[in-house]
Amino acid sequence: MAIAFGIIVLGFALMIGEPSGATEYNPDIFSVRRITVGPMIALFGFVMMLVGILYRPKNKQS
Repeated sequence: MAIAFGIIVLGFALMIGEPSGATEYNPDIFSVRRITVGPMIALFGFVMMLVGILYRPKNKQS
């Protein structure tokens, strides 16, 4: 679960950047890193977190 949390933080960190204001336009707000890669990595982290919560290891009984 700790690894999944780190992946989620990485995905959100990739979405961080300078905003576009009323007086100036920043074309970086439409970069592939911010609108595609970051959200997909965060989604992958959330899926991994769900798997980590629901996964039940098999009991080995002799």
